[in-house]
Amino acid sequence: MLRSSILRTVDFCNRYAWWVIVVGIALAAASSVYTVRHFAIKTDVKDLFPRDLPWTQQAFEFLKAFPQPEMLVVVDAPTPELADQASTQLAGALTRRPDRFRAVREMQGGPFFQRNGLLYLPEGEVARLTQGLVQAGPLLQTLAADPSLRGALGALDLGLMGVQFGQVQLDDLARPMTMASDTVQDALAGRPASFSWRALASGKAPAPEELRRFIEVEPVLDFTALEPGRAASITALETARDVRLDRDFQARVRLTGLVPMNDDQFATIRESAPLTAAVSLVSVIVILWLALRHKRIILAVAVNLAAGLAISAAFGLLVVGALNVISVAFFVLFVGLGVDFGLQFSVRYRAERHEYGALRPALRSAARKAGAPLALAAAATAVGFSSFMPTSYRGLSELGQIAGGGMIIAFLTSITLLPALLTVLKPPAEPQPMGFDALAPVDWFVQRYRIPVVGTTLLLVVLASPLLLFMRFDFNPLHLRNANAPSVATFLDLRRDVQTGANAMEIMATNLDAAKAITQRLSTVPQVARTVAIDDLVPRDQGEKLQLISAAADNIEPSL
Repeated sequence: MLRSSILRTVDFCNRYAWWVIVVGIALAAASSVYTVRHFAIKTDVKDLFPRDLPWTQQAFEFLKAFPQPEMLVVVDAPTPELADQASTQLAGALTRRPDRFRAVREMQGGPFFQRNGLLYLPEGEVARLTQGLVQAGPLLQTLAADPSLRGALGALDLGLMGVQFGQVQLDDLARPMTMASDTVQDALAGRPASFSWRALASGKAPAPEELRRFIEVEPVLDFTALEPGRAASITALETARDVRLDRDFQARVRLTGLVPMNDDQFATIRESAPLTAAVSLVSVIVILWLALRHKRIILAVAVNLAAGLAISAAFGLLVVGALNVISVAFFVLFVGLGVDFGLQFSVRYRAERHEYGALRPALRSAARKAGAPLALAAAATAVGFSSFMPTSYRGLSELGQIAGGGMIIAFLTSITLLPALLTVLKPPAEPQPMGFDALAPVDWFVQRYRIPVVGTTLLLVVLASPLLLFMRFDFNPLHLRNANAPSVATFLDLRRDVQTGANAMEIMATNLDAAKAITQRLSTVPQVARTVAIDDLVPRDQGEKLQLISAAADNIEPSL
């Protein structure tokens, strides 16, 4: 019954070829207009997950209570002081752009940390820092009285006098002298020069995390664009240039976070799309030429493919309303799979044309022999894609809906529009049988030694099967991204430092005692480098630290 239905359909399209072509082209044109007017793509990856699942509800509640930085501005500078100044300057400038940023927060700066930052240091670190400030009292007094190059030289002279009178050890001046010498040499050589009084007072070189500041930014996103946060990212970098962070503070500004990383991924796709499309188009044309050899047949298959793609695109938008970042791959899938239906029918037509000579009998015979297998292939492919539909993950389920329907559309156009096009274009006869003469020995070998060929293949499969035990699944989605993209490279750099929490995992506890128990249990796990509970955010030993700070303030306040 299926075979006869396909045969009658092809006969009808042969008899009324022009009408079928007109209707097919009109339907494709109307579909194209609908696609252009209604085309939309949702680039918010959160829309891919259903909102009614328990884990998604918990995730969204957590994000609502504890907003995560969608965009992180990373500011690096040669000294802690320059990093602070650059971060404060940039944060203030970004705050003045509410059209691009909903909120801007300095993670390590601002009035709170300016007043209470010392309390978050270990007690030993506070003691060493305050002791250094007390010892530097005379130096600070000299600089406060004359904050110029003359005053700095006077301070160094004062230190040498202290060595002369035995009040200061010469080794104590080695580090300040070296730091001053390096700064002067950089300035004389035309290199960016910097000097950190904080490093001088602490008695040690700044740690890498002391030279880096973070600014949390909530960007204004445009989900109608392929790169929703690109405008905000460009504004952030342009603002950093406008306030001259590189010149005034020798600072480097980078962006990372979910929004910049997604934007960079979409940008990579957009930039590679022309090359990918060109390679795909050339590959399809080469395959069509090798299989069909006639320009008229290739033209018919190309028109049939374009019409099927237009109709399928309109069907997809009609069904799902808007594409997502996964279902948009349907266009590539349709070209790769949809062209196969027209290709198979046309190859069978060529073989039957050589057999019958006349065009119409060849089309009827091709429909009789290839129609049912093509229907089976279309149904199998559509069912395969439809298996995505039961999942609640919208990215795959919508792809299944569109691609499943697209395969049926590709099959229908291949038994209606394609035969009509072949009838009108009238390809020349096929004097030679199908195939490649050079591959005839291969056919003979496979037919002559079919049992050894099958046996050898099965043996290779058996021997290779144990290798499946060594197959590993890479579940890290970060490895799917372009490691050279600026946002990804920045994230990989931050991930090397445990203190940044780039690989941190958040755990919700019912109360503080439960949180402490979880923290204690996780701290014994070898794979866990560091645990932080909410009470760890309250500085410890505040009384002792405040006494050290107060004593240092009493000593150096007269100097200032």
